[in-house]
Amino acid sequence: MPTLHWLTRDEDVGAARRVPYRLLEELPELSAGDPAAENLLIQGDNLEALKALLPFFAGRVKCIYIDPPYNTRSAFEHYDDNLEHSRWLAMMWPRLELLRELLAEDGSIWVSIDNSEGAYLKVLMDEIFYRTNFVTTCV
Repeated sequence: MPTLHWLTRDEDVGAARRVPYRLLEELPELSAGDPAAENLLIQGDNLEALKALLPFFAGRVKCIYIDPPYNTRSAFEHYDDNLEHSRWLAMMWPRLELLRELLAEDGSIWVSIDNSEGAYLKVLMDEIFYRTNFVTTCV
């Protein structure tokens, strides 16, 4: 199987394990809807949020949809979409690892991406989720 290599790969592959567990804290003044519905809106760093969800949802999530930065070399009002390529890979690896841990055995993950990093994302996902689990690309 192809393996993608970049400058900080060895460090990045273990990054998810080094993220500390944080407790999710409910803010009643920001809560809305039916509390029995068990829906969550989490504000914070998504890496820390994913790690905080593991004790409750590991292996239980049936469908994951992510829309990571496309790394288009553009600057937008709320974020900079211009990471150096190896920094983008370093950001994606631990998040994909944690998502894999959350995903149920019969679950699926859907990713919105463009051609800027799409091919590299495919190789990362083949490595993390296993190439035999890939179904298709939707255009």
